[in-house]
Amino acid sequence: MPIHLSTAQPDFSDRFADLLSMKREDAADVNDAVAAIIADVRSRGDAALVELTARFDRLSLTPQSLAFSKDEIAAETAKVSAADRAALVMAANRIRAYHARQMPDDMSWTDPEGATLGWRWSPVAAAGLYVPGGQASYPSSVLMNAIPARVAGVERLVICVPTPDGVVNPLVLLAAELSGVDEIYRIGGAQAIAAMAYGTDTIRPVDKITGPGNAYVAAAKRQVFGRVGIDMIAGPSEVLIIAEGEQNPEWLALDLLAQAEHDADAQAILVTPDEALARAVVAEVERILPTLPRAEVAGASWRDYGTVIVTRDLDEAAALSDRLAPEHLELCVNDPEALAKQTRHAGAIFLGGWTPEAVGDYVSGPNHVLPTARSARFSSGLSVMDFLKRSTIARLTPEALATIGPAAVRLAESEGLSAHGRSVSARLSALNRGK
Repeated sequence: MPIHLSTAQPDFSDRFADLLSMKREDAADVNDAVAAIIADVRSRGDAALVELTARFDRLSLTPQSLAFSKDEIAAETAKVSAADRAALVMAANRIRAYHARQMPDDMSWTDPEGATLGWRWSPVAAAGLYVPGGQASYPSSVLMNAIPARVAGVERLVICVPTPDGVVNPLVLLAAELSGVDEIYRIGGAQAIAAMAYGTDTIRPVDKITGPGNAYVAAAKRQVFGRVGIDMIAGPSEVLIIAEGEQNPEWLALDLLAQAEHDADAQAILVTPDEALARAVVAEVERILPTLPRAEVAGASWRDYGTVIVTRDLDEAAALSDRLAPEHLELCVNDPEALAKQTRHAGAIFLGGWTPEAVGDYVSGPNHVLPTARSARFSSGLSVMDFLKRSTIARLTPEALATIGPAAVRLAESEGLSAHGRSVSARLSALNRGK
C-alpha cells in the first residue's frame, strides 16, 4: 500500500520530512569499481572496451566492430514499421521545433563610457550521448539528447548504446539517424563514459556527455566531470499530481502508474484537497495495476514509494509541491495556469487533465531529460543551452580606457597585484604622453 498522509495529522510535519529524505536508490558504493574501469580504459583503450563488453554484455567484439557500420544501421532501421517510423518522425520534428526556439541571441552594445561589450554563443565541438540498453532502451531518449545538440550546432555527435547478447533495438538506431548522429558504438556502462571522456584508438574523445544510465554510469559521469562537461546526475523518475475532485480517477491512476512502471525505485505522488478523490484514485490504481505487463515493477514502486497526501486546499498543495520540487508536475485542476503561478520548483509542468506527462515523454516537444531527487530547486531540464557556451566580449577605445582604467589600477593595487595595475597604467601613461 502507498504512503497515506494528511496535513491535518498531528505528526504530518515529521512524516513529510521523512518523505523528503527518503532514499530511493541502491546504496551500494560503486565508486571504486567505476574508478577501476575508467583507469583500465585510459590505460588499455580499445582492448579494455572489448574485454569489458564481453564480460558485462556477453558480446564478442573487436576494435573494428565497436561501431555500427552504415550497412548494419541500414539493415536494422529497415525493420522499423511504417507506423513506428511515422511516430518517431513526428516526435523528432516537434522536439526540433521546440528546441529551435531556445537558441539565444548574441549581444553587443556600447556603453556611455565608450566600451563595446557583449557576448556570443558557440556550440561545443563534440558531444557524447549515452543511451541505456536492454529493457531501458528508449529511442525517445536518443531524440531528446541528440536533437538539442544538433540544433545548438554541435559538429560531431557520438552515441554509446550497449547491446546485451547482441540484441539491437532498431528504433534506437533510427532515432539516431533522424537526429543526425555521426557515430554509434555498441558499448555501455562506465567503460563507455570513460571512452567518450578520454578517447581510445577507435573512439575520439568528446567535450560533453549527456544521457541517463544506471548507478555505474552515474558514478562514471561524476568521476569524468572536469575532463568533460556533463548534463546532470539523474536519479529514479518521479511525478507529482495535484488534482481536484472533478478529475477522472482512472486517468489520474494511469498517470501515476505510467511513472511507477519506469522503475521499482520510481515515485508517484498524488496531492489533493479532496479525500474522496484520493480514495477513488487509489482504488483505480489497485484495479489497473494487475493488468499491466510491467505490473511487478510498477507494483513495487507503488508499494514502496507511492504516496497520497490530502491537503486543506490547493494553496497548501502547491506549497508542498515546491518543497518536493518534483521532476514532473501535473496540475489536474480547474485553473492550472493560476496554480502554476504558485509553484516555482519543478522540472516540467503539465497543465490540465488533457496533458498527461506521458505525452511529454515523447511528442509534445519539451525535453524529458529532467532534474530528479529535488534538484529542480536549482537546475533545469536538458536544452540547447547544455550544448552551448558563452564567450564574453569587450573592446575599449582609448577614451574608454582613460575613463574606467584608473579604477582598475586602484583595485589591482588594493589586491596587491602589481602587474595587473601596471598593465593598465602603462597604457594610461601612453595616453597622457600623447596629449
